Amino acid sequence: QEQVVESGGGLVQPGGSLRLSCAASGFTLDYYAIGWFRQAPGKEREGVSCISSVDGSTYYADSVKGRFTISRDNAKNTVYLQMNSLKPEDTAEYYCAAARLRCTITTMGHFDLLGAWGQGTQVTVSS
Repeated sequence: QEQVVESGGGLVQPGGSLRLSCAASGFTLDYYAIGWFRQAPGKEREGVSCISSVDGSTYYADSVKGRFTISRDNAKNTVYLQMNSLKPEDTAEYYCAAARLRCTITTMGHFDLLGAWGQGTQVTVSS
């Protein structure tokens, strides 16, 4: 059974950095995509980034382009989300999900039914 676990969240000042980790178990990343999503209270869930081993595709939401970088360490079976120049509006619960997908703006929505989801990690950006 596919399982993912997020870690690395915390409290950071505006302009600071955090690195989130998504550790996979029960499968390898060889034929999977890992997507990062976030949800703030009262807000819709937003697709943030994605990296796929199916075809090497990546995806970034416009709101994080140039600030966030997604990467994969196959030896550790882990995907990372490096978040730089953090803003208060980045405050949210961050989730990762695994599915056998390519990463496009369209396929981000397919994680809802097809993905295996973690429990989330809280990111708070505040002075």
